Amino acid sequence: MKNTYTITSNTKIAAGVFRMELAGDTSLFKRPGQFVNIALDGFYLRRPISVCDWNDEGFTIVYKVFGDGTEHMSTLPCGAQLDILVGLGNGFDVDKAGDRPLLVGGGVGVPPLYGLAKQLGVRSVESGVEKPTVLLGFRTPEDVFYVDEFEALGCEVHVFLSSEGKRVTDFAGLKERDAEGVVPYGFSYFYACGPDGMLKALAQTLPMDGELSFEERMPCGFGLCMSCTCRTKSGAIKLCCQGPVIPKGEVLVEE
Repeated sequence: MKNTYTITSNTKIAAGVFRMELAGDTSLFKRPGQFVNIALDGFYLRRPISVCDWNDEGFTIVYKVFGDGTEHMSTLPCGAQLDILVGLGNGFDVDKAGDRPLLVGGGVGVPPLYGLAKQLGVRSVESGVEKPTVLLGFRTPEDVFYVDEFEALGCEVHVFLSSEGKRVTDFAGLKERDAEGVVPYGFSYFYACGPDGMLKALAQTLPMDGELSFEERMPCGFGLCMSCTCRTKSGAIKLCCQGPVIPKGEVLVEE
């Protein structure tokens, strides 16, 4: 559904990374991990951006400047209005989290996990289960963002920097086993969003079930242009409408 939203904030929060807050109708926002498609004056294709968080008054996106379109977005002032397609994608299923969920984000894959952590936090208060453990991967210290925000939700947060030779898959709780082969942390379920390499490594190595959100260009958002088609174990899917979240069991680790 297409709506008009008003920018209420557009600020830089890390190297080339901006947080934009928009006011408007959020009735079609159903699950964390969904995305929006933003029309920009002077640009033919819309820009797909994951939703970081939302409430009854509006929503938040966090985006990184990669090209001319996102560079233009970073200059937009408060009060500017944007034509945005909302309610896109399938999102994460919070009902599968279990009692000890793990969240893994890499770079610009971090933002949708914040909204997920927020919902899981509410669930933990209501049911008494643990709040999620969060692994965040970035390139350099200048790229790091949203650590304080996750910690404010009560999450246990671990940061890994590739510039220091560390990856989220290096987290001891994912690798170590006791004498009986049991993982010490005993995570019940995992959710991940980030680069393909990171996601496929997680799908291949983590013993528990989970969901992975893949990053791809999605110009239309409705599955018409076919540009976001990807292969899964059950066949080809269009990530914009049959994803971007895919169950671990459907991910093709080797192609």
